[in-house]
Amino acid sequence: MKKAELRQIYLEKRSGIHAEDHADLSQNIAEKFFDELNIRQIGSVHCFISLEHRGEVETEHIFERLWRDFPHIQTFAPRVDHESGEMAALPYSRDTRLEQNRWHILEPSDGERADPSVIDVVVVPLLCFDGRGHRVGYGKGYYDRFLKKCRPDCIKAGLSFFPPVARIDDIHEGDLALDICVTPSQTFRLSPI
Repeated sequence: MKKAELRQIYLEKRSGIHAEDHADLSQNIAEKFFDELNIRQIGSVHCFISLEHRGEVETEHIFERLWRDFPHIQTFAPRVDHESGEMAALPYSRDTRLEQNRWHILEPSDGERADPSVIDVVVVPLLCFDGRGHRVGYGKGYYDRFLKKCRPDCIKAGLSFFPPVARIDDIHEGDLALDICVTPSQTFRLSPI
């Protein structure tokens, strides 16, 4: 199936998750995320701030545990520069002031941009993924461009409510594959990490 069709299907599937189930599934995904990564060898994590109105996996569980249990790990969140079409990693903590961008996505309002080469793990938003690690996002390409600036050993992690689809047909050379994707019931290792 092609990305546009999968995007529509999985937006609908995700919007059909009941609020209570959504919270439980997100918590389960966060627990598996920490079970799967050797967190003690990680110095920095870049993670999206989830959008409640879009039904994304709730990432506050990941941020809160990092801040509570692993204070040595630097945490970053994305901020999009609409003029350049590029995404930057800005420091993110409990005290960070957030503002909404034009798509109503919360972003750090200010802060010094991190060099992508310092980031050890990037948690990537997605709608669905396939067994080769390719994903369907929202179609703007911000993460693919950002990930190209990260080190080759930076772990690209996805979070999904659903198991992988059979195949995403219209992958192009600009699409970067995930290394790992965590679902409520299973973690899929998509490349050696």
